[in-house]
Amino acid sequence: MNKSHVIQHIREVGLVPVLRADSEDEALALAAALEAGGVTVLEITMTVPGAIDVIRRLSRETGDRILIGAGTVLDPETARACMLAGAQFIVSPALNVRTIEICRRYSITVCAGGLTPTEVISAWEAGADAVKVFPCSALGGAKYLKALKAPLPHVELVPTGGVSLATAAEFLEAGALALGVGGDLVDNKAIRAGKPETITDNARKYLEIVAAHHRSTMQTSYRAGSR
Repeated sequence: MNKSHVIQHIREVGLVPVLRADSEDEALALAAALEAGGVTVLEITMTVPGAIDVIRRLSRETGDRILIGAGTVLDPETARACMLAGAQFIVSPALNVRTIEICRRYSITVCAGGLTPTEVISAWEAGADAVKVFPCSALGGAKYLKALKAPLPHVELVPTGGVSLATAAEFLEAGALALGVGGDLVDNKAIRAGKPETITDNARKYLEIVAAHHRSTMQTSYRAGSR
């Protein structure tokens, strides 16, 4: 899948679940619960023990079913290791220009971190395909994202922090490419309690919100085009 297809797939799914876990087995169980709910994008963070092995295994076992990415990537060396393991996109909570450069060299989609307008613009100008606005909740959540999009409509933004079922629609309406969703969806406690269906059900609810947003956007575009 080339970079344009990766971005388009992320846009269509509308979610980038941020998968954090205390073990490889827990990470794999979380991934299975999310896939059962219809989510076909996953971000495996480097905070997961054996994260690169998890990426390698999921990439091998899910094939084209799931778009596997690596998160919390802080340097180009880690980015390269993740690419070799099969990661198709790289996400960082901060801006590291050398990480962007190595992703561009290997034609891998990269979502660099930024919070302030200066950081967002710097990441975009350095070649990031999208910018992870993190922690978005610290500066006002969806309202802050909307404020960023006003002067920067061309920059693809993925808000992370403060995204929940209650706020998802608002973030999408504010102009998010997709939603970086953490504990509200990727619920480790549900796995430990033997209730993966909780995650699966919530995944479906998130996807319903995304689908409703896409329908609304298409209807708005149709009405505008028919005038």
